[in-house]
Amino acid sequence: MKKYTSFFRLRFAMGLSYRAAAWAAVSTQFAWGVMEIAMFQAFYQAEPERFPMTLEAAVSYVWLQQAFLALFAAWMLEAEVFESIKDGNIAYEMCRPMKIYPMLFVRALAMRVSRAALRFGPVLLVASLLPGAYGLRAPQGIDRFCLFLGAMILGVLVTVAFGTLVYGITFFTISPEGLRLLVTSAMDFFNGAIIPLPFFPDEMRKVMEVLPFAAMQNVPLRVYSGDLAGAAAARAVILQLVWLAVLVAAGRIVMARAERKLTVQGG
Repeated sequence: MKKYTSFFRLRFAMGLSYRAAAWAAVSTQFAWGVMEIAMFQAFYQAEPERFPMTLEAAVSYVWLQQAFLALFAAWMLEAEVFESIKDGNIAYEMCRPMKIYPMLFVRALAMRVSRAALRFGPVLLVASLLPGAYGLRAPQGIDRFCLFLGAMILGVLVTVAFGTLVYGITFFTISPEGLRLLVTSAMDFFNGAIIPLPFFPDEMRKVMEVLPFAAMQNVPLRVYSGDLAGAAAARAVILQLVWLAVLVAAGRIVMARAERKLTVQGG
């Protein structure tokens, strides 16, 4: 365990070195958040009774989504890992005194957490200071905030577990580009990155909420905003735990098979 902790610290420190990129991302995410909230306001002013979330909940959802974008973004799958699998350089990683699955899992987790650590503070601070409907409201009660933190941790772990499973599947493909495009598109659509899940038709939403994608950012962001509470929130968190166990088990199985079948050509 100690070696994986050390590996996490190393990758985390590397992620913190990209500070100029982080500040550029903060300005981009803040501008995008303002535009998205303005769009929501325009729709809500027309027919507010037709929407499944309150405007305040939708605004909180948007700001949290922008603040923690690095934790859940589908495009945060590392191109470097895909390329190393494609060209065979992953063999060097397998020479380390570590199992390949937990090493890639820890690497992906460190990358996401380090990038989020540089970005979420400024976004949340400015969002909380904005007036009226544009501002981020505080969570209603310490119990909801604690549930949000727990759901946030589980959501990040599910996201990383899914990404590591994708890395494992890449071992069995000729080129990772098609798989990567398919996965990122599915994640963005089904995890609420484009439109929060409550805005989908009921029959479609019920199916989407039991998929692994809904266990990512959908649950913590809706818990914080108050759109997901009580028994529904408890069921969603339990489903997060289930999907985390399933994805980790599947990833380990796929990676173990890939290790047995891997052939690296050349000198």
